[in-house]
Parts: sequence; structure tokens; C-alpha cells
Amino acid sequence: MLKDFRAFLMRGNVVDLAVAVVIGAAFGAIVTSFVADILMPPIGRVFGGANFADLFVTLSGGSYPSLAAAKAAGAATLNYGVFINTIINFVIVAFAIFVLVRQIDRMRARPTPPSPSTKECPQCATAIPLRALRCPHCTSALPA
Repeated sequence: MLKDFRAFLMRGNVVDLAVAVVIGAAFGAIVTSFVADILMPPIGRVFGGANFADLFVTLSGGSYPSLAAAKAAGAATLNYGVFINTIINFVIVAFAIFVLVRQIDRMRARPTPPSPSTKECPQCATAIPLRALRCPHCTSALPA
């Protein structure tokens, strides 16, 4: 049983999937950093210097200067700024995957349709070989 389990783990698909998960997690961390550290600060500046990670509503009725202060006080909060950051992360990851899949589809070899080996006689509409100069059925001369 242990030997079968080892054979299962070493199959190409399982190893490829493990590599994809690790690379995907690393890519997700890069996108999260890109959104939080590069994309959102200029967007927050456009919206009056707002830090989207600090946008929240206190459900317990108190007033707190930041989300960290509200969490430290144990207040129940609705963190819609963090949700906005997560949506932007998702859109960027989805777009990157879309571009990747689109490029992979373009690189795949598409089968070329087979070239025709026959043509139709203009007189009797019979299929004849391409190299024929005269129709074998109606004996009419064919254009070259």
C-alpha cells in the first residue's frame, strides 16, 4: 500500500499540480503586495487620502481612529475596505490567468485542414482528381 501511495505521488500530474499550487500561492502574495503597497495608495490619495484597509464601520457603536484600534478594543467591525482590496486582488489574478490561458491557446498547434485531392467537373459535377485534364465520366476538357 505504501508503494502504491508513493507511485501515486510521483505521477507527473500530482507533481505538476503541487508545483502549480506553490507558484500560485507565491503569485497571490505578489499580487496582494502590488494591490496593497503600489495600487491602493495612489487610489486612496485620489479619494482624499483614504487608506482603504482602514475603511470600516463599527457595529458596537464606539468610535475608533483606525481598524487596528477598533480590533485592539475588541469592537465588532464591518471591514469593507479590506473587502475592496480583496476584490481588486481577485480581479488582477483573474485577468492574469485569463491572459495566460489566452496565450497558451494561441500557442497550441491547430490542425490544418487537409488539402483537397479532388475537384468537381464543371460539366457533370463529378468528383475527379486534381491533376486530371479531361473528365473520365463525361470526357469534357477541363481548364488547367
